Amino acid sequence: MSVLSETVRRCIRAEVQAMHPYHVQPSAGFVKLDAMENPFTLPDALQVALGQRLGRVALNRYPGSRIDDLRTALAARLGLTPDAGLVLGNGSDELITLLSVACARPGVTVLSPVPCFVMYEVSARLQGLQFVGVPLRPDFELDEPAMMAAIVAHQPALIYLACPNNPTANLFDVGVVERIVQAAPGLVVIDEAYQPFASRDHVEMAFRHPNVVVMRTLSKFGLAGVRLGYLVGPREWCDELDKVRPPYNVSVLNAEAALFALEHADEFDRQARVIREQREHLTHALRALGLQPFASEANMILVRCPKATEIFAALKRQGVLVKDVSLQHTLLANCLRLTVGTPQENDLLISALKAVL
Repeated sequence: MSVLSETVRRCIRAEVQAMHPYHVQPSAGFVKLDAMENPFTLPDALQVALGQRLGRVALNRYPGSRIDDLRTALAARLGLTPDAGLVLGNGSDELITLLSVACARPGVTVLSPVPCFVMYEVSARLQGLQFVGVPLRPDFELDEPAMMAAIVAHQPALIYLACPNNPTANLFDVGVVERIVQAAPGLVVIDEAYQPFASRDHVEMAFRHPNVVVMRTLSKFGLAGVRLGYLVGPREWCDELDKVRPPYNVSVLNAEAALFALEHADEFDRQARVIREQREHLTHALRALGLQPFASEANMILVRCPKATEIFAALKRQGVLVKDVSLQHTLLANCLRLTVGTPQENDLLISALKAVL
């Protein structure tokens, strides 16, 4: 073993050495349907207007009052009352990290149904917290008795419920969610990353229960490259979370781009409508091919197919990139996750699937 390797082994925590970095598939030259991005760019006129606006931003100054303007704009879009709390993050990933940091005490447990967004577990383990995953039912609904038993056994400080869930794309039964909230001894984080494509939201729940916060991101809204997430809920929770937030975690460029997007929310809402329509079109096409797409409330579709890994590789050879999730959990055996793209991209996916099958 080299001197450098020995130094790394001695200095880096064992659990970090045992981990694997988050893998992003190379996508240049592919029809990119693997990462749940909004496939639409801004219309030309809005691109020009945004470019001019960003060009006037004072890059020589630290972020200042425009961050407060962004909080105000987000609160107005959600219809929040003045006493509500709102915390900004560099994407939802940072907010998940801040939650883990704020709750990092010896013996603390983080609980989530699985399969779920991988960063809940990654963030918990990086902060030395125990992560407990409770398998979903075969229909991807919450296993209420198992969740309740895990709550009693582990007394989690944090419970994550992604609504819609990733990668299964379904909304959990609202009655079960309510009962989990009532049983939780700590904070319940309802992750609404895919809310623009869902039939309901849970914001009101954050102000009906003292132990609920709702987390959202502008990534699925159409600004994945901007990296901006936000968390809303009772001010008492948000004030504590704000203490561990880096002072300048949202850049002036991120804030200005987000403000611009909120001012032109009608365009992003139009894009979301098209994606929802295309989701139904793609679901019907997948069924017609003899595959098993699951009902989706997000901008992705989980589909079960024979020999998923082979189909994934064959689609890649056809120039179409999707996500093979078949090895992530036993419940996802033979499953691929498909992002809903533009009408043209979806037609290319269907054509490629016909050729492969």
